[in-house]
Amino acid sequence: MDISIEPWKKLVIHEVIEYNFEEWMTQIAFSSKTAGGGIPTINWTNGVVFQSFNFPDTNVIVEEKIKGVLHWSSVMFALKEKYDRQVIKDNATINLIDVSVNEIFRELADKLKEHSKQKSK
Repeated sequence: MDISIEPWKKLVIHEVIEYNFEEWMTQIAFSSKTAGGGIPTINWTNGVVFQSFNFPDTNVIVEEKIKGVLHWSSVMFALKEKYDRQVIKDNATINLIDVSVNEIFRELADKLKEHSKQKSK
């Protein structure tokens, strides 16, 4: 049996939205309360918190994936240098998950930091 491991070749993000961390957490806390109080989870790696949104697996998207190209419709992110397991904001809990083990996410965090308009503030 031949086993082939073929890493993704390219990640295409069609929209990048940056937030101030505190303001984004307030928005997430409010959304969580209005949606029934579930505990949202946000990814963290290398000083960046983020959420990514995929396109549905249409024939075109699957063809791209087979070629090694991922397409994300958008990524929302904020800078947060220190990792914390949870953030409490306006009496709501937001879990952060450290996804630093994922090479794509580490590279994404570096690219988002370069893209950030908050870094100079």
